[in-house]
Amino acid sequence: MQNTSFFQKFWKIALILAAAGILLFAGINLFMILYSGRYILTPEEAAQKDVDCALVLGAQVWSTGLSPMLEDRVLTGIALYESGATDRLLMSGDHGREDYDEVNHMKRYAVEKGIPADDIFMDHAGFSTYESAYRAKAVFEVKSAFLVTQKYHLYRAVFLARMMGIEAYGVAADRRDYRNDFYNNTRESLARVKDLFMAIFRPEPTYLGDTIPIWGSGSLTDDSDNYTEAGGNLHE
Repeated sequence: MQNTSFFQKFWKIALILAAAGILLFAGINLFMILYSGRYILTPEEAAQKDVDCALVLGAQVWSTGLSPMLEDRVLTGIALYESGATDRLLMSGDHGREDYDEVNHMKRYAVEKGIPADDIFMDHAGFSTYESAYRAKAVFEVKSAFLVTQKYHLYRAVFLARMMGIEAYGVAADRRDYRNDFYNNTRESLARVKDLFMAIFRPEPTYLGDTIPIWGSGSLTDDSDNYTEAGGNLHE
């Protein structure tokens, strides 16, 4: 009888904890979506604002070039630049290894589309959405920005940027249908919970380094292997 009573109490506590965990998980996601949703703008609304930069968040690059998601992010950043909403692009992504480089691919693509190289900054250590937001404020001294990524990702990106003290607005880069929507949304719902706590405890990113103000020259962020020192002109 004692064993039966013990197991009944154990399962009751386990069910209560599980229900509390589900409610917390759902609550954090709902909070972040509601909080950030009011700061997500259409391209037309964004064109009426004037911000320091469009912060284009990195994604996978392939041997053939930008993945579809990343291409759409860069194209959206280019459109914001061309609309006059901003005169700076900040490409933030993973360039932690010699054999993997998101940001130079992003900058090269934008330059080929006619954006002046000197107006494009690269954050080579944007290894996560949290680190991209943290470094935008701490390294590039960004005070206001458009966050450019797919809409499912914007809620977290805008939330993190605003927690860092950036006047952030989201502009969705959904220009086509993407595969793996279920996987992306499931992964994102978990990431929102993680990044809420990241925003609370504010761990330093992997790298910080010297400040490179966004109102200066984007050539200061260029790699010598990809750009000349004078003017940031591309060479192969």
